[in-house]
Amino acid sequence: MTDSSASPVEGPAAVRSQLSDGEWHRLHPLTPLLRGGLFLIVIVGVVVANLRDRLIGFFLPGRLGVDLSGPEGDAIDYILANNLLLVALLGILAVLIVVVAVLYVAWRAHTFRITGDDVEVRSGVVFRTHRRAPLDRVQGVNLTRPMVARLLGMAKIEVVGAGLDANVKLEYLSTTNAEEVRADILRLASGRRLDAIRAAGARGPRSAAVAAAIGAGVTGLIVGAEDPVAEPESVVHIPSGRVIASQLLSGTTIWLLLLIGGVVAGSIFGTPWVIFTIIPTIIAFATVWFRSITRALRYSIAPTPSGIRITFGLFTTITETLPPGRIHAIEVRQRLLWRPAGWWSIRVNRLSGRAATDTSSQQFAEVLPVGTLADVDRVLRLMLPELPPEEWTTAVPTGILGGTKVPMDADRYTTTPPRARWMRLLSWRRNGFLLTADAVYLRRGFLRRSLVILPLARLQSVRISQGPLARLARTASVTGHTVLGQVSGEIGAVDAGDAYELWSHVATACVAAAAEDHSHRWDAEDFASPMGSVTPVREERS
Repeated sequence: MTDSSASPVEGPAAVRSQLSDGEWHRLHPLTPLLRGGLFLIVIVGVVVANLRDRLIGFFLPGRLGVDLSGPEGDAIDYILANNLLLVALLGILAVLIVVVAVLYVAWRAHTFRITGDDVEVRSGVVFRTHRRAPLDRVQGVNLTRPMVARLLGMAKIEVVGAGLDANVKLEYLSTTNAEEVRADILRLASGRRLDAIRAAGARGPRSAAVAAAIGAGVTGLIVGAEDPVAEPESVVHIPSGRVIASQLLSGTTIWLLLLIGGVVAGSIFGTPWVIFTIIPTIIAFATVWFRSITRALRYSIAPTPSGIRITFGLFTTITETLPPGRIHAIEVRQRLLWRPAGWWSIRVNRLSGRAATDTSSQQFAEVLPVGTLADVDRVLRLMLPELPPEEWTTAVPTGILGGTKVPMDADRYTTTPPRARWMRLLSWRRNGFLLTADAVYLRRGFLRRSLVILPLARLQSVRISQGPLARLARTASVTGHTVLGQVSGEIGAVDAGDAYELWSHVATACVAAAAEDHSHRWDAEDFASPMGSVTPVREERS
């Protein structure tokens, strides 16, 4: 299927996949099986629920006292008693034919193309939908492999756009094609252009292409989707024991223990049966722990020519690539119970095409679930490769450990003034900010320590606010605005004069930083690895 309106492509040959040649293509032939799988499961569940007694009697005859003929009024008995078996079989066959025909027509109508300017998807039979993601607005490309899709050798691609509900999804492609298409999209988004469209004869007849796609799916069912995927070597290795311990040493565990203690006390001094009400709560907490642990397993992070590649998930594996210049805010934080072990986590603000209240937004915000200071250093150097050396030796270490292990005379941060320390009784030494030529650093917290880094080239605006107590103490709060996300750019209880000085300097520094920043149009061949001399750590799969 071709379209004469496709954007012309030019420049060096950059195509790895035949699906990125600017023409319209269809998704994997097994896509309807995965997209309609939930509907089929519901149908099977309804049938099993209605025929459960007959099924028990068939598999366990005479053991549970179930009559194999089924209860009175059973549909199967009615069919057999009235000699309607042939009619019933023909009816089932007709329904199957209709379902297969509908799925086939929907698959035929669902097409996509990748040109030098956009990723486009057309779908729908009665109501047609045409979605387009401009390549110069691409914020990242996520590659997801659910467990069933991995067994079939398939994956889905989500092109993250610069707006709410602006993502474009390709569900599903073979794993090999998905990896190649992902790389082509990122290469085009970097400023490169496709070469001339490949000759039609080089692709061969469409029937052969469909047969090859089905063969790849069958091969993936036997070999698995992980075999043909060559992932770069991770710079961080997180042991499975650390992942499990980090989830147990959390505020959720504290609340659960307090709740259990309250219920036990109530059952002792009140009604004993109250203790059984804690069982659903324990199940709910266990579910949250299980999801958090399995999500953090198989974690890896590595530099690639197209950006930072992050992979995580035990059952459903998600691989996302963050191109340079798409990270708007970074937060390094440490929970109270992690402090003896020296563990930290990192999360970011970036455009994900999802609302901040979306449950999956937190999942995509975490770029380091739990790690040591050495792991934090490696990940920060990946995300902030342009920071000068003096900031790595002063701003970052004092921002993470300031107020605890860093002498006050070596601390460059502007902290809470003495007259306002009553507003930050425990954290006044850590509560402060630092402005450099590249970023604004916000340091805060005592029970939960955190360091927020706001790159000036991505900063949207800065706000100063004062409440009645702040005006009384001549202090103010400063907020750096970025795209919506899990990271907050607010710091409070700083001197009002220092806050206004920061506000005025940031206005000038943001303009200068944005004028010099060209990371949003990187080049794949010229993009150097930001790791420098850091040696990657081989990832051990659990």
